[in-house]
Amino acid sequence: MTRTALTPRQTGMLLAVLAAFGFSFKAIFVKLAYLVGPVDAITLLSLRMLFSLPMFLLSGYAYLRTGPRLNRKDWALLIFLGLTGYYGASILDFAGLQYISAGLERVILFTYPTITILIGLLFLGKTASPRLIGALVLCYAGVSLVFLSGHQFSEDSIAPWIGAALVFASAVSYACYTAFAEVSIAKLGAAQFSILALIVSILAAQLHFVVTNPISDLIQPWPIYAYCAAMALFSTVLPIFFQSGAIQRIGAGPTVLVGMLGPVMTIFFSWLLLAEPLTWVQLGGTALVIAGIYLIRKS
Repeated sequence: MTRTALTPRQTGMLLAVLAAFGFSFKAIFVKLAYLVGPVDAITLLSLRMLFSLPMFLLSGYAYLRTGPRLNRKDWALLIFLGLTGYYGASILDFAGLQYISAGLERVILFTYPTITILIGLLFLGKTASPRLIGALVLCYAGVSLVFLSGHQFSEDSIAPWIGAALVFASAVSYACYTAFAEVSIAKLGAAQFSILALIVSILAAQLHFVVTNPISDLIQPWPIYAYCAAMALFSTVLPIFFQSGAIQRIGAGPTVLVGMLGPVMTIFFSWLLLAEPLTWVQLGGTALVIAGIYLIRKS
């Protein structure tokens, strides 16, 4: 009996699911690393970026050699996008995860498409629609439900607010990256842009670490190295290429819709691996956020 090969659409859907799975596991790796011992957010980010760099350089060498020449304006925009995207969003996210659950983090972070739309309304001349307003209401109602559900399990009344604010700032930073990346992508192409933006982010993370921490902070227990290496491979490098492959086969819209599985995956695995509480209120709030993002993508 012969096996039937996957169609391009089936392959694209599989890649989109794998990308969503990888991205959703980032918060799990961070929380597991925090459980090992005292380690700060910038040390984790520095290690994640150090493990990611050789993988991206090896995979992106051809793109870096054959791409177009960049002028000062191109580099300025690329540096801004690198700082707001993989560096700024990540350091704020890692810091927020010291205070809130992985499930709540993913739900808050997943509001970045709505923030991207708001940036378009405020700075890029986009117009609002009733569907967009409804999507915003659904998203932030869902976040409020999940936050209130998680807040009741915390002994510290301030910590959840600090964590939520940091992760929301991370979502704003990543929304700036997605809103203004189109210009660079149009000139460089998605693959080369992603690699160069990541290199900028990696350099920024290492500079931040060198300025604020002693080099000896890079000496950590082996489980932290293992979690950071896993985060680099399974929640950074592979998902980015899986996502690119999915977009190539099924388009950006369906890929983003499959990505809505991310918050649900994070909540499930944070319950399974981290023993974080799982309630129907959390699931209901997550469903509202997913519904809101779906409305935006359909508009």
